[in-house]
Amino acid sequence: MAANHISGGEQRDVIQAQSIGSVTFGAAQAGAPQRYLQDPDRWPLARDWDALAAGAHRARPGKDGSKLPPYVARDIDEELRERVREAAEEGGLVLVVGDSTAGKTRAAFEAVRELLPEYRVLAPPVGARLRPAPEALEGCGDLRCVVWLDDLEQYLGPEGLEPEVLAEFVRLRVPVVATMRLKPYETFSAADEGGAAQSWAGLGARVLRTAEVVDLDRLWSESELARAGDCDDSRIADAVVHHGTYGIAEYMAAGPVVMQEWRRARRVCGHARGAALVTAAVDLSRAGLRGPYSRGLLVEVHERCLAEAGGSVLRPEGLEEAFAWASGVRLGVTSPLVPMTEGWSAFDYLVDGTESAVPDWVRETALAHAAGDDDRSAIATSAYRGGALHVAEAAVRPLADKGDTRAACNLALVLDKTGRTEEAESLCRHAHEKGQLHATFSLAHLLSRSGLTEEAETLYRHAHSRGHLNATFNLAHLLNESGRTDEAETLYRHAHSRGHLNATFNLAHLLNESGRTDEAETLYRHAHSRGHLNATNNLALLLADAGRVEEAETLYRQAYEKGHLNATNNLAILLKRAGRTDEAETLYRQAHDRGHPNATNNLAILLDETGRTQEAEALRRQASDSPPD
Repeated sequence: MAANHISGGEQRDVIQAQSIGSVTFGAAQAGAPQRYLQDPDRWPLARDWDALAAGAHRARPGKDGSKLPPYVARDIDEELRERVREAAEEGGLVLVVGDSTAGKTRAAFEAVRELLPEYRVLAPPVGARLRPAPEALEGCGDLRCVVWLDDLEQYLGPEGLEPEVLAEFVRLRVPVVATMRLKPYETFSAADEGGAAQSWAGLGARVLRTAEVVDLDRLWSESELARAGDCDDSRIADAVVHHGTYGIAEYMAAGPVVMQEWRRARRVCGHARGAALVTAAVDLSRAGLRGPYSRGLLVEVHERCLAEAGGSVLRPEGLEEAFAWASGVRLGVTSPLVPMTEGWSAFDYLVDGTESAVPDWVRETALAHAAGDDDRSAIATSAYRGGALHVAEAAVRPLADKGDTRAACNLALVLDKTGRTEEAESLCRHAHEKGQLHATFSLAHLLSRSGLTEEAETLYRHAHSRGHLNATFNLAHLLNESGRTDEAETLYRHAHSRGHLNATFNLAHLLNESGRTDEAETLYRHAHSRGHLNATNNLALLLADAGRVEEAETLYRQAYEKGHLNATNNLAILLKRAGRTDEAETLYRQAHDRGHPNATNNLAILLDETGRTQEAEALRRQASDSPPD
């Protein structure tokens, strides 16, 4: 069974796809600080720069008092240095992506210090307006400068590193070197791929599309471990011996230790109140409210966190003791609650490692404490992705009411998702008439879904001609659906060449359907290698059909382990054909329990074949009684 991409997530047995497009909203406050651009001669030279100032995580102090251990070469170093070298010559964005505490900042820092020692480092503070930066640099004459953006997600969006700002840096041949945690990277990247639940970060997605991305795995390779083993620093030696299933940098940054201690602290007679304070900071961060958080806000939020965890039954400690526990430094490295100049923040390792849903009341509290439009935008983004549509609407409507056309587009998404399609269309039309390209795209999508395909096509073409990749993608889908496959293929190829993974996937599907399986396999592999699970599933299907069963099974398992339902069903089919019926039955049941109708039918067939006809009939009755999706 081939899977395909479609608006709002993955649908079963769908061949081609449409998408809700990339929409970003909000505007930085006009008064955001620009003092960072003053006195370029005081910006640090890369050769004299400090890794901790660059944003590297601390490690425990060494025997000689050193704050960081020696740098152990990573496998990506050669590629990273080549990217930085090219950016220094031609301009461009080099981005190191990986999990929290994977070693991203240190690797990028070492590359910059080695290759660009005489460059001044411009490291804007979070919240700074970046639009004036290129002009300021152009006025500095022969000054050589590298722009450093650690945690790039904090600089994306209006007034930040917009595509036009990055283009100016490229024009001036100014290298931009950045790091980004994997979760935010996937969020912004998915926005440009058109999933409705991920359509709030279009500006950032456009920036990421132009980046030279270098991926850094948190788990170290055998060669990296060997190099670490050759190092005589006691901290690294200890990490090599004890890191277990964690990365060396992750272990040295105390991430696993702090995570485990936080989880254990919730027990009776532990540090339940301290754990609740940490939970408050973690959930406020995940809700989109940028820290640091005041003591008063943490106290307010933690009371309910503590109550929901068990309250007085847990015998919580006093408030002062709780703050002392939560802010106590572990292993000489960091603390669960990190003290800042104006409050407290959560250790980002805990933010990234928490998978539970953010409670709606936390989102509402975060919105009540939003300091400005940027906070509102981030809170709306998180709420929309988390299904808290009432919070998303409350956060974004004031921005739309002020005339922010991007905010109006985002509000339209919320309204459409809650059934208020006419109001959504009206908002999109108004923003489209003001020249908002994302509104043009969103309006085209609404019209297409309502069957008004001619007007939708006109609008898609308008947005496509102005470089809107999701419009290109959806126009290709519309044309393919109407039988104009040659033009659809041309458009898919255009979007694929510019990095649109869903276009790559749909192009591969189109080619596979027309018998051009070799090129289809190449394209599926390209998308699979970049994490596109539908491509992984379809590549496995193609290989299975070609008799390459072992490779197909490996790919199906990769997608299955990441929760892909079609891959789960297809893996079960493959195993059943190989006579491995017990394992096939287990997989069918898993997919059936998660609502996959073909798995239900396949499970019933297997039960029939093994003499369990009553259970098979019960499954069929259950399926026929279920309401359609």
